[in-house]
Amino acid sequence: MEYTVEELLEAKRSIASTLSKCEKALLKLTPGGSQHTLTARRIKAFQISLSLIDQALQHRPH
Repeated sequence: MEYTVEELLEAKRSIASTLSKCEKALLKLTPGGSQHTLTARRIKAFQISLSLIDQALQHRPH
């Protein structure tokens, strides 16, 4: 599926904001607990998403 540059940039902003909130929340969770594990996995997924969006933006014609 193809996305416009504007859609990719908006998704990037939204994901970055949610990632930041998850990183802050992770600090308050008990390591080894289910919520900590879930949040850590979400953080990794958001980081991967941002990386893929960056790659998609780099391969756009200017």
